[in-house]
Amino acid sequence: MKNWMFIFFMSLGIMANAQHVISEGVAYEVKGKSVFKEGIDITHTLDKSKKDQIIKTHKNKLRADKRAEKARKKQEKARKKAAKDLKRKQKAQDRYLKATKRLEQNQAKYDRLKERGRISPKDDEKWLKKLDRFKTNVEKRRKKL
Repeated sequence: MKNWMFIFFMSLGIMANAQHVISEGVAYEVKGKSVFKEGIDITHTLDKSKKDQIIKTHKNKLRADKRAEKARKKQEKARKKAAKDLKRKQKAQDRYLKATKRLEQNQAKYDRLKERGRISPKDDEKWLKKLDRFKTNVEKRRKKL
């Protein structure tokens, strides 16, 4: 049954793992060390030099395909790395802006309360420590940019 299917697919010109090669304007299919033309095995009818030339062309094509695939993967990896770096930078920028906004809001609140005289000396000390923490956070975020 399997041989029948192989012969059927061979008659249609379909082969598993076959590579199409064009040598001197003629299209061939190479599978392993066998050379096919229009689905017919012509390996034994070719002279050795012609067969070697077709197989060499096939190997060169495989090498070129591997190089192209490797280059594509390298390019894809570089693109992903660039996207990841951009995302990391945007996240750092967002964190910096958030820390700056938090500092400004708390500084404004502290100034408002101090101006109205609603901060006791004990609370004033707490506020200054709190504002100092916000300032160090902003500096830390700025360094990460």
